[in-house]
Amino acid sequence: MNKRLLALLGVAAVVMAAVVFMNLEAKPSAGDAAVKTAWGEPDLQGLWAQKYQIPLQRPARDAGKEVLTDAEVTQREADREKQAATAPKRGERIAPRGTLEDLTGAYDTTFEADPFENPRPIGHRTSLIADPPDGRIPRLTPEVQQRMREMREFQLALMQSVEACKKSQDIACFGVKPGPVSPRRAEPPPYYVAAQIMGDRVVNRADGPEDFGLSERCLSGQLPNIGGVHQIVQSPGAVSILYEGWQRVIPITTSPHVPSQIRQWRGDSRGHWEGNTLVVDVTNFSAKTDYQGSRENLHLIERFTRLDAHTLEYVVTMEDATTWEKPWTVKVEMAAQDTTANAIYDEPRCHDGNIALKNMLIGARMDDKAYAEGKGPDPATMCYLLCGTGNPEYAKSRMEGRGGGAAIDGTPASSSGRGQGSPGR
Repeated sequence: MNKRLLALLGVAAVVMAAVVFMNLEAKPSAGDAAVKTAWGEPDLQGLWAQKYQIPLQRPARDAGKEVLTDAEVTQREADREKQAATAPKRGERIAPRGTLEDLTGAYDTTFEADPFENPRPIGHRTSLIADPPDGRIPRLTPEVQQRMREMREFQLALMQSVEACKKSQDIACFGVKPGPVSPRRAEPPPYYVAAQIMGDRVVNRADGPEDFGLSERCLSGQLPNIGGVHQIVQSPGAVSILYEGWQRVIPITTSPHVPSQIRQWRGDSRGHWEGNTLVVDVTNFSAKTDYQGSRENLHLIERFTRLDAHTLEYVVTMEDATTWEKPWTVKVEMAAQDTTANAIYDEPRCHDGNIALKNMLIGARMDDKAYAEGKGPDPATMCYLLCGTGNPEYAKSRMEGRGGGAAIDGTPASSSGRGQGSPGR
């Protein structure tokens, strides 16, 4: 129990740092107004964060409407404030204090903001998706829909015997039909576990690192990074971007991509300048990564343009004919942040060396040993996900507040909530 708590606290430090950063008011530093670097290239340098709260996909209520009026923005700001005051809170748990469910729920209760809490002003645009014109992710191909269904069925099978899911429909229990221990519990996943399903851990098992999603393994940094924090530093011939916990170096070159047999977690980037815009072509992703259902065939065209001293525009087009019916494009306005107030941001961090993952595996082995000796419950009945909030209304609001992830039933995910299909941890 103590080891599992230490693991959770290790992960929590990452989230706390990110949440604190995103709540800081944007204050551009004195050097942000430079137009060119000392060697004559457009200056994109600075610390940037998403400027407005805008859903990735256009909600149904805004169908056919690309922008909101000033009056509509004002009304939605008021609606958000009202929702934040009345929405069910994470702390309103029903799990008995001191139980495993209560302990695992304490992580989210303490460190993650509630779905309606967002310091950014609501933007006039109705979706981050600028193309297609309907502001929606294009339909997934039948092959990807089938893969997602198979992964979802496997996840639900491993959750059906969990005792917590017999008591409440917590977020981890969404869609679970209680039953006996599934014979599939000893099976490997039908596909490599890359992305989290529904934003939480993928499978309710801890036999080895591969049972955990990439974020739990400190491999969560992915491209495209939509809505995340960018710290950009330039040098002649290269642009370096520090994201939340990982770094990327983009060579400015006319050289071709690495050979197609070489695959990388974050692809292979090649940049060039088109006027004041940095254009980056990214290919060669690994089949062990996943973005909205796309894996090794993902192709990105990114465009970074500094609009003024305070604003950076990030535009990215996603192409993968094996995943989507057509390409789609996202546009994000990013605001300059105070680099002095956020100086600590330049320290990449994840689980403090990923010791937490080792501790979670040790805790699972202790559970196995206790059960074998008749001193503990069957691990198949225990929740290795986050089963602690115990509040079905909150779980429902959190599910609806997740945005950006391709849904596991083969249709695009909810369009409300965050613009990035991030771990949400």
